[in-house]
Amino acid sequence: MAKRDYYEVLGVPKNASDDEIKKAYRKISSKYHPDRHQGDEAKATAEEKFKEGKEAYEMLSDPQKRAAYDQYGHAGVDPNMRGGFGGQEGFGGGGFAEAFGDIFGDMFGQQRRGGGGRQVYKGNDLSYAMEISLEEAAQGKDAQIKIPAWNDCDTCHGTGAKPGTDVKTCTTCNGNGAVQMRQGFFSVQQTCPTCHGSGKIIPEPCSACHGQGKIKSQKTLEIKIPAGIDDGMRIRSSGNGEPGTNGGPPGDLYIEIRVKAHEIFERDGDDLHCTVPISMTKAALGGEIEVPTLSGKAAIDIPEGTQPGKQFRLRGKGIKGLRSSVAGDLYCHIEVEIPVKLTEFQRKTLKEFDESLQKGGGKHSPSSQSFADKFKRFFS
Repeated sequence: MAKRDYYEVLGVPKNASDDEIKKAYRKISSKYHPDRHQGDEAKATAEEKFKEGKEAYEMLSDPQKRAAYDQYGHAGVDPNMRGGFGGQEGFGGGGFAEAFGDIFGDMFGQQRRGGGGRQVYKGNDLSYAMEISLEEAAQGKDAQIKIPAWNDCDTCHGTGAKPGTDVKTCTTCNGNGAVQMRQGFFSVQQTCPTCHGSGKIIPEPCSACHGQGKIKSQKTLEIKIPAGIDDGMRIRSSGNGEPGTNGGPPGDLYIEIRVKAHEIFERDGDDLHCTVPISMTKAALGGEIEVPTLSGKAAIDIPEGTQPGKQFRLRGKGIKGLRSSVAGDLYCHIEVEIPVKLTEFQRKTLKEFDESLQKGGGKHSPSSQSFADKFKRFFS
């Protein structure tokens, strides 16, 4: 199945800025993260979309890879598409194929020659989803996580061969890990189909590690969650991904932060928002109320006649973001609560109170009076 255009995957134009590409990827990774979907089919679909978005972001966020993709399309960023004309004069002993391969190898860094001419590959990156509270996101925390680890097999001591047997050089590629496929004047370099790029053959694989030379286990990793981190951000732990091939460097671990929904606050960048219910009498008469903040309680002076939806701003009571020099603000949105389950006495008292308000005309309810005037004009 043909790959979709990377720009189409992220939903951005070809002239999108780095920030636009990053924001688009964060949106996709949040929407399609497998942990947020239930059911095998939905989870599989989400995982496919998640991986597709990750691949697109990794290519378009790298200036060199993006330039190659813009010029050559998917062929420009596929390490298996390297190669070119062989035996042409003017390019040294290796011909144009070698020069072309070197250019693409330097550009992408996906594969290079190792000892003995073998192709060396960097290990795959790993992803780890970590859920934290809003308080932990604001204050930061030290945490421990368990991640996959690969240790040398104790049985074969990392060779991959059964004890007492030897590893053989691949005769198909003579230990180079790659072969040249010729079609007329064209020559294309491909990974050796016999040894799969390792340059060696293991006649009798080790039964403990099945010829891999490494045993998968777990290790505990100490990580530091910085104060101010936000939902969807990633922390990179260099070298804690899967091991490389043929002595290549390991991949990286990306810890994806998921901030749990808070029962009081909602975060908007560095600012916080909360809804504060007050009684009808408190709104009418005014007075001081207490409101919560992440650092404790704070007092707000409610003016007499406060209306529903009134907003109060507490400066510096928000969150200090990763790239901020000062903390954001806390916005308290007032919600006037209408009393329920009234007694007969309360109903009678409330009716008498309402009648006294009506006798005062529109001065007690200016909004209602204004609406009544507009209503009359509309039908006049």
